[in-house]
Amino acid sequence: MEYSKTTIHLITILIIGLSGGFFYAWQVSVIPGTLKISDASYLETMKSINKEILNPYFFVIFFGALLLAITDAGIHLFNTWNMATFWVALAAILYAITFGITAFGNVPLNEALEALKLNDLNAEELKNFRNYYEASWNKYHLYRTWTSVIAFICILLGTINSK
Repeated sequence: MEYSKTTIHLITILIIGLSGGFFYAWQVSVIPGTLKISDASYLETMKSINKEILNPYFFVIFFGALLLAITDAGIHLFNTWNMATFWVALAAILYAITFGITAFGNVPLNEALEALKLNDLNAEELKNFRNYYEASWNKYHLYRTWTSVIAFICILLGTINSK
């Protein structure tokens, strides 16, 4: 039983780390890059990315981090209460917040963008939608970057405090 608890914990660290790293890398590379392209190019690029991100590789990391964080926290909570349990539970809560920000912030914006017929919009309409979409999307992305990276730090602190 101890072996499987340790295995789940180590995989949880890996998956949360990958998720936080993905969001962080996007924050420091893709977002600054997209600030430099035209409105139409930005919206077309985001439409394309939003379609391509819906793939098994992303789903394993994004959904897997949530499921594993909850599982790992549950294992800790049902076994003993100590500082490791606190940090692992906090990591699960923070990753659940990351998931919620995505589901209720970024995804609705992506759906609104997908519904938009870019070729039917004039330059002013493209600019206005981009300003709305980009400001909101980037704000939510920054929040989920912070929550996922802090979740990773917490899960590491859970490991350090497990002795």
